[in-house]
Amino acid sequence: MDQTKIGKFIAACRKEQGMTQAVLAEKLGISDRAVSKWETGKSMPDSGIMLELCDLLKINVNELLSGERIAMENYDTKSQEVILNLKSENELYGKRLMHAVWYIVVSGFIASFAMIGIGLMIAMKNGDGDPFAVALIVFGCVILVAAAFTGVGIEVKTGYYECAECGYVYKPVSFLKTTFAMHMNTTRYMKCPKCGKRSWQKKILSRKDTKEVK
Repeated sequence: MDQTKIGKFIAACRKEQGMTQAVLAEKLGISDRAVSKWETGKSMPDSGIMLELCDLLKINVNELLSGERIAMENYDTKSQEVILNLKSENELYGKRLMHAVWYIVVSGFIASFAMIGIGLMIAMKNGDGDPFAVALIVFGCVILVAAAFTGVGIEVKTGYYECAECGYVYKPVSFLKTTFAMHMNTTRYMKCPKCGKRSWQKKILSRKDTKEVK
């Protein structure tokens, strides 16, 4: 989506309705600064207020996300374009989130191993009962576990898994079973909810099927 185009469209529609940024903001229960950010393309309206915003501006959601008025003869085409753009942006967000997982895990592991290593060296020098050494080792272990679970949690919740046996694309029902399933990188050995077979199921960021397990 072109946020700059959408912002200019919001501004034009607001003026057509004879409203200032402050008036529109008051009707939506937000700050006029938020409206200003929309109109300059710095941010987008939250999904929770889009319908109310569209009602105030006398437009529909497709027109809002397209950044222009849509003639009835072009409505279906524009709707498809909006859906495809949203899908593309969602996939891009998923890829960025997956990259963030690795930064979280690697940074957490480095920090935890550094603390544990320093704690062990202090313990070797001052004795096993040194409170500072014990604190460093314990805190390092906590960071290690937290980084691992945070990284795995984000990875499991982002995107979908594809069954190697039947090609079914789905979101896992059980977070814990998925988290503790055998895995190689982001590919996990799990039971497919459709065919019931166990296989190494790879992570994908976009759905290919029309059905989804919830």
